[in-house]
Amino acid sequence: MKLGCIADDFTGATDLANNLVRAGMRVVQTIGVPDDAAAIDADAVVVALKSRTTPPEVAVAQSLAACRYLKFSGATQIYFKVCSTFDSTPRGNIGPVLEALMDELGCRFTIATPAFPDNGRTVFKGHLFVGDVLLSESGMRHHPLTPMTDANLVRVLQAQLATKPAPGAAPRRAGLVEHRTTGASAEAIRARFDVLQAEGVAIAIADAVDNADLLRLGAAVKDLLLVCAGSGLAIGLPANFGIAPSDRAASLPYAHGFCAIVSGSCSEATNAQVERFRASGGAAYRIDPLKLAEAQDAKLVDAVAHWAAAEWSTAPQRPVLVYSTAPPSAVAAAQAKAGAHETGSRLETVLGRIAEALVARGARRLVVAGGETSGACVQALGIRRLRIGTQIDPGVPWCHAETGRAGDGMHLALKSGNFGGVDFFERAFRVAT
Repeated sequence: MKLGCIADDFTGATDLANNLVRAGMRVVQTIGVPDDAAAIDADAVVVALKSRTTPPEVAVAQSLAACRYLKFSGATQIYFKVCSTFDSTPRGNIGPVLEALMDELGCRFTIATPAFPDNGRTVFKGHLFVGDVLLSESGMRHHPLTPMTDANLVRVLQAQLATKPAPGAAPRRAGLVEHRTTGASAEAIRARFDVLQAEGVAIAIADAVDNADLLRLGAAVKDLLLVCAGSGLAIGLPANFGIAPSDRAASLPYAHGFCAIVSGSCSEATNAQVERFRASGGAAYRIDPLKLAEAQDAKLVDAVAHWAAAEWSTAPQRPVLVYSTAPPSAVAAAQAKAGAHETGSRLETVLGRIAEALVARGARRLVVAGGETSGACVQALGIRRLRIGTQIDPGVPWCHAETGRAGDGMHLALKSGNFGGVDFFERAFRVAT
């Protein structure tokens, strides 16, 4: 292992791994921290956690455990992967985890940039843009768990840094590496790092508006013990280890079995993808979060499994979609009835059990939409490791799992809610052939 990565959700982990594979690294993604010390045959290992919306102290403990595993396994640099929309609240979890990792590694300075231009995420003058609009004007302002109402990342991050650090330590300050520097050269960026450190800055938000900026940043952070970023920065890191792009890095076993989609994301992108799939005549089964009842959950799972099996019996190659995806107004209604976290947790459990039932019926090519949903489905399926393969859309690759409920192996695509073109669901299965 050369590079050790910690991701705060499961789709973000595959997003990061996808970019590393495209740049030539052989990558394995683990679901949680491995419970054994067996060596993994890969250039990079991405430990996928479900820590984005947990209490900060839980996120810190899980991230430190992942960091210690990766360092023990030989990683010389740690990559803390966060969402490209910097999903967080004033309590965290980006700031608290980042500070804990810095303390663990004895790291005095690092950077943070969620920029991923291939997916429309850019940072300019410290402000995050989603497409052509500021983060605070995008659909993320309505996120049910981490509403992002401020696009100024220096301000967002500073609010999360400890105001009462450990005895003898000064509070950490957030700063900025402006685009006039990231657009110049790796040498200019490193010089800016030195200036910021002299000014007492410990974590610098870095501007990036295109991939060339990320490549220069990647070269500039070669000697940092820790970096914090979305998946975009990954395109600039493999070269630091002498690795060049190669098709061999994305090689996976042949795809087989029935095709299924489980969608729990309520992002604008996923809503459009679900509507496109249904409008084009796709087989779809809707889960209404307002009608979930614990006593009826098992019957619902069985009903979905029987419906999917009937669809496959008449059209074996036809994908089926099971979704709870809904517009913001419907999400708000469900939250008002049962509370945001209770509603989300309930849906995750049901969708995970549905994924398990679909695999039991023969699904071996499974697309999951939404970070929380992906975590629930992967855990329900008992999957512990994924080999990363071919990209479907920027940030979303097909992966292969050799373990879990599908004893003969299966292909998975874990899609962040905001990622993918409107025809993503249909196109995914054309790629997995």
